[in-house]
Amino acid sequence: MSELNQKLETFLKNLLPPKGEDEVDIGPMMRAIKAVHSVTGSGSTQPEDLERQRNAQELFAKLVTPTIAIKADPLTIAGRIPAEWVALEMGHDRRHAILYCHGGGYTCGQLGYARILASKLALHTGCDVLSFEYALAPENPYPAQLTDALAVWDYLMYMGYGARDVIVAGDSAGGNLALELCLKLKEQGRRQPRAMLLFSPWTDMTMSGGSYTECLELDPMLTPEYIQSVREAFAPGGDWADPKFSPLFADLRGLPPTLVQVGTHEILRSDSESLVEALKGQGGFARLEVYEDCWHVFQQMPIPRATRALESASRFVQRIL
Repeated sequence: MSELNQKLETFLKNLLPPKGEDEVDIGPMMRAIKAVHSVTGSGSTQPEDLERQRNAQELFAKLVTPTIAIKADPLTIAGRIPAEWVALEMGHDRRHAILYCHGGGYTCGQLGYARILASKLALHTGCDVLSFEYALAPENPYPAQLTDALAVWDYLMYMGYGARDVIVAGDSAGGNLALELCLKLKEQGRRQPRAMLLFSPWTDMTMSGGSYTECLELDPMLTPEYIQSVREAFAPGGDWADPKFSPLFADLRGLPPTLVQVGTHEILRSDSESLVEALKGQGGFARLEVYEDCWHVFQQMPIPRATRALESASRFVQRIL
């Protein structure tokens, strides 16, 4: 892990809080992210590589997760799903909750990693945030992740939250899961959550969007090879155009109001742009925010643009509520 630790240290030196937005030099930060991801994000699903990737995410989370004024209370849902309530230590909204689905290509992501955005969402919105550690591929292929998400949704309903009291959020593969959860609820004839917050959601496993080629050299984190590797681990031999894998191609009518945020420099940018077009085209309310010179799930980073994006997400939540 020495090489990883060294690269993470270099990465964090580029994330020192700047004095102002205009003083941020994105170039060194992008190079640092690319260096770290070359070690942690190969897309290999061999057990030793997955263990390294998952450990690296947890280490990164320990270094960047906000801790001041935040408390985290662990629990187990349905006897098998590790979960965690993240909330402000005082003065928070107890009437509403955010159900947060973490990213990681469906092959990585644990509660520590989820805590980065869960904490930020709690800080910015004032809502309690429930994150959960869904079963990971390739050990647990589709539909294990959706099964776990439904169990967590049912837990919230059992605890007395109504569907209209819950906002579903997700980043990357977690954005995919958030959408699939809403589609499954619709299929079952159940009520939709109050809203969705999606950060760089993975919506098109066919990789048909223009950004997969346009941003190939710009994206410091993701590659087409990585996408191909993790989707095969998630659903071996899957028909990637099937809406159960690519919600972009689903019947999106009746889904809740949705805010989508994405960076200009990511190969998944088209996934966000096309999703918002599809939601609007099918009569839904959706808003797209594209952040200049930003990368995949940049909201995790301690930088002004991440703060600005989360403040916008908070305003969206407050208007919806």
